[in-house]
Formats: sequence, structure tokens, C-alpha cells
Amino acid sequence: MQTGVSTIERNVMRKVQWRLLPFLVVCYLFALIDRTNVGMASLQMTEDVGLTKTQFAFGASLFFVSYFLVEVPSNMALEKFGARRWIARIMISWGLVSTCMAFVQGPVSFYTLRFILGAAEAGFFPGIILYLTYWLPPAYRGRILAMFAVAIPLASFLSSPLSGALLAMDGLLGLRGWHWLFICEGLPASFLGIACLWMLTDRPAEAKWLSQEERSWLAGAMAADARPAAAQAEPKWHIFRNLQFWGLVLACCGASASGSVLGVWQPQFLKSFGLSDFQTGLVNAIPYGVATIAMVLWGFSSDRSSERRWHTAIPLLLITLSTALAAFAPSLALVVLLLTCILVGAYCFKGPFWSLASGWLSPASAAIGIAAINATANLIGGGLMVNVYAWVHEATGSYALALAPLSLLTLASALSILFIDRSAKRARQTSEAGAPPLADKP
Repeated sequence: MQTGVSTIERNVMRKVQWRLLPFLVVCYLFALIDRTNVGMASLQMTEDVGLTKTQFAFGASLFFVSYFLVEVPSNMALEKFGARRWIARIMISWGLVSTCMAFVQGPVSFYTLRFILGAAEAGFFPGIILYLTYWLPPAYRGRILAMFAVAIPLASFLSSPLSGALLAMDGLLGLRGWHWLFICEGLPASFLGIACLWMLTDRPAEAKWLSQEERSWLAGAMAADARPAAAQAEPKWHIFRNLQFWGLVLACCGASASGSVLGVWQPQFLKSFGLSDFQTGLVNAIPYGVATIAMVLWGFSSDRSSERRWHTAIPLLLITLSTALAAFAPSLALVVLLLTCILVGAYCFKGPFWSLASGWLSPASAAIGIAAINATANLIGGGLMVNVYAWVHEATGSYALALAPLSLLTLASALSILFIDRSAKRARQTSEAGAPPLADKP
């Protein structure tokens, strides 16, 4: 907490954090588990249902195609219907679809369910980012967004050994281990979706768990950050004509691709060293455990220094270096170290980046902008690069060499952040009176 804050500010922000953050982290934890558990399931499922590596990569990537198509409409629906109802809808539907993954019979059913799962989950992450901007003054966003995003590596850290244990239930009640994996990890999301109807409050003005004085303080703090009327009146879709927006998309692509590619392929990469399914789950958890701690510390560092640009670019450069070195790693220990660095970069990126992006986006374009950045980055970073990894692996036979394309993408992502930061500062200096669509906030 910053020095010099008032007692009421300290009390309000403590209540907001404890009311919203733990519950949202748990919800997002299951979203990530249900999105990525296909990687661990593939250790048994691909052979059972007759999937080649290319078919598996294509099916896994279909999640990101439907996610891309539904993401922006979903965030707009959240604004219209309220976060409480819409987030509940998302969670209930994706939990049921994820559970149905246990009934995959072949390539067609695998493709179909992955596509539906992407549509069901679309809008959850950007919806939560947008929702938290209703409650958090800018000075708190870096650390709290990082603490929320900690669910991303934490999901794989917890689910990897859990999934390994569920795979070991192979044969229980006549079901394969991967059947148990999807059933046991899918249903909890639907129950959490029902709980959203009681746990979430749409706006601070409706928060009965805050006193009238506390609600007034929070409303004033959020109003102090409001943009001029001209900025709020800008056309929502004008953002897509802004080069800074596309720079944010490119920046997000590198981190998204790194997390998605390793989420899908890392278990098979590690198992290639001769590990059992359960051992693979344990070793797979190590990089995510380190990344969980690192991203929280990095988010606090960004807030403490009020610096976003380099706190966003440096993690991308770490991925660039680590993916380039992976091809030369001779041992499992060194591979795990480099995979850890890749995931540390992918997840440390998120808190500072979304603080940066939400500061640049005007209120009128925030719902569309946040969703569009996340959806496009997931489509290119997740959908495309998951398949690129499969193509390079099939051509070279090397899991490590297949990481090389990530080096080029993350380097471009880092350079885009540095470029658009300078561009945003120039735009702010020349058009303060006109309130540009994207305005820099360090």
C-alpha cells in the first residue's frame, strides 16, 4: 500500500480486494484448468481416439477460433446485462462443455467440443479485466491485475499433478484416466458460476458490503480518473483504426502464444525424456509454480515504480532469449529451467500490460478494446502458434526447435511496446484538448 493514503482509502481497497479477488481468482483458476487440461489428457486421449499430432494441434487450436469470434460480443453483453449474470452464464456453460470432453470419440467430436468450449468461455478474462476497472483506481491496477492473473500459472501448477493423479485412476468404474480428468475438473466451474449470482456486485454504487461513506469515496476516486466528455463520446469502433491498438495486439500475441503453446505441448515435451504420466505432471508444475510467485512480485514492482513500459517489454525479451536457447539444452534440468523462464516472462507480462492497456483505452472503447486485444492475441498467439509448433515438430522431430518461432514473435512484441509507448506520449502532447482514443498513462 502506498504511503500517505487515508484511512478510508485503505479500508475501502482492503474490502474490495478481499471481497472480489479471491473468488475471481478461483473462478479463473478453473477456466484455465478447463482450457489447458487437454495437454495432460493428450498423454492418453490421442492414442485412444486416434488423433495424430497435427489433428490434436488443430483441435486444440479451434478453441481460440471460436473464442475470437465470440469475445467482443461477450464483453458487450457483460456491459448490457451486468457482470454478475453474464460471468455466471459463462462459467456454467463452459463447465458443462468441459465435462462433455470426456465423451470424445474421435477427431470430429474432439474438434466440435473444443470449438464450443472456446465460445462458452469467450469473454471471461477480458470481462473480469473490464469489471475490475469499475472498482480499482489506476494506482492499484498493476498489482491487483497481476494477483488476478496469477490464476493462469497457478492453474497449471495445481492441475498438472492433479491431472497426473486423475490419469492414474485409469480403469476405475470402467473409465479411462482422461475421462476422470475432464469430469472432475469440469463440473466445479458450473457450481462456481451459480455462486457468482451471490458473490458479485455489478457496480460500486450497489455494494451493500460497503458503507455509504465508503461507496461515496470509491465513486469519487473512480470519477477523478474519468476522461473528458469528448473522449467518452468517441465512436466505440474508432479504436480499430488506431495503430497503437494494433501495437497492443501484437504485444499481447507474444505472451499469449508462449503460454498457449506450452500449455498444450509442454507435457509431451517433458514426457519425451522418459517420464511417466504422474512424473510428467509433477515436473510440468515446476515452471508454473515459479511463474506464480514471479508475476505477483513483478506486478508490485510495476506499481511501486509507476512504470509499465519496461515491466511489459522485459518479460517478452526473456521469452525471446529462452526460446532461442532451448534448442541447445542437452538435459531435462536445463529444459525445465528454460521452460520456467519462458513462463515467467509470459505471466509477468500480464499485470503491467493490462494496466497499460486499460490506461490507454478510453471509457467508450474499453469493453470492445480489451476484448478485441485478448481475442485477437489468443487467435494468433494461441490458435496459429499451437499449429506452427506442431508443423515444426513434425518437420524436425524436435520439441525444442519447435519453440524457435516464438523467439521472433516475442521480439516483435517487445519492440511494439517500446514503439507505441513513445507514440502515445507524442499523441498526448499534441492532442490533449481533443482527448485521443488512446492516451498514455504510465
